Amino acid sequence: MQKQTLTILGATGSIGISTLRVLAEHPGRYRVHALTAQRNDALLLQQCRAFTPRYAVLSEAQAAARLRAALAAEGLATEVLEGVDALLDVASAPEVDSVMAAIVGGAGLLPTLAAARAGKKVLLANKEALVMAGELFMHAARASGAVVLPIDSEHNAIFQCLPIDAQGRFAQQKGCGFSKLILTASGGPFREQAHAALAEVTPEQACAHPNWVMGRKISVDSATLVNKGLELIEACHLFAVPPAKVEVLIHPQSIVHSLVCYDDGSMLAQLGNPDMRTPIAYALAWPERMTSGVAPLDLTQAANLQFQPPDLVRFPGLRLGREAMQAGGAAPLIYNAANEIAVAAFLAGQVGFLRIPAIIATVLEQAALPAPRSLEDVLRCDAEARALAQRCLP
Repeated sequence: MQKQTLTILGATGSIGISTLRVLAEHPGRYRVHALTAQRNDALLLQQCRAFTPRYAVLSEAQAAARLRAALAAEGLATEVLEGVDALLDVASAPEVDSVMAAIVGGAGLLPTLAAARAGKKVLLANKEALVMAGELFMHAARASGAVVLPIDSEHNAIFQCLPIDAQGRFAQQKGCGFSKLILTASGGPFREQAHAALAEVTPEQACAHPNWVMGRKISVDSATLVNKGLELIEACHLFAVPPAKVEVLIHPQSIVHSLVCYDDGSMLAQLGNPDMRTPIAYALAWPERMTSGVAPLDLTQAANLQFQPPDLVRFPGLRLGREAMQAGGAAPLIYNAANEIAVAAFLAGQVGFLRIPAIIATVLEQAALPAPRSLEDVLRCDAEARALAQRCLP
């Protein structure tokens, strides 16, 4: 079997680390072309030792200098690059077959779009690329022949439950209709907490997810349910459906990762232990399957699966995401930009937990931005929405 060549964007984050764990299970199947990170040169050094990539890319120049010196001292041949242009290069390099797009937030848009434009197999963990520029991104993928495979456990589950063509797209054959897609959500750490008590939530509490191991930003998004708003928008673009066809249910056990409801009354669900190595392995090997290192689900221990509608009073972030997708135009981009600014401020101790959806709502109401028609429009609208969100901070 010929080795597949892979670039991992965001190698030191939780998805990147899980991806490398899966690769370690299959040492003869994949070759790492590049590993990238923002500033964590210490962990990236360890990964370079283990996987000997051709390139290591860091966003911060000082971190790149430290890594370059450390690799030279150990006689390792990995070349260190830095900056956005280097990210674009390793995402679109001709020798690369697949790109794991795992950079968190809007920073992942440009390299992920570069991979799509280059016709790569894009393993999409960066949902913001679709939230910010969904039509532009999907058009680029179709034009280049890129295969876009979702890594989010919910979208990966839906992908597994739909008829999919050779390009990884929903095969909308006559008679294969479905009535809706159901995204499941754990409900986060505050699912049953009184709304008034949420005003006192600390960043440490918000980042303590009950089921999943995730980065701090995504953990906060899960705690506010904004993550489900982002995922709803992502699902609309990935599967070409209107927001009315996407439902969200709280499922505290995180065993059923999502469902598809078909017109004949059938419901197909994908189940598994809550471990991101499962969707990562599925996407890496698609259209085949391979071991992920995750223990199989024991159904005798997974009894009493619960489902309930989300409380949109306690968690208005989800409602705002649906409304943004229904509004269309620049609204999904504004929703994401405002959330990123608000979450960063919350993690820095500048604003309280309940201010996150309040800031999003204010920016959505006040930002009068035209629908973006190009990448330049997307970047300009994103910058303006972020600036407006900054003005909402203390």
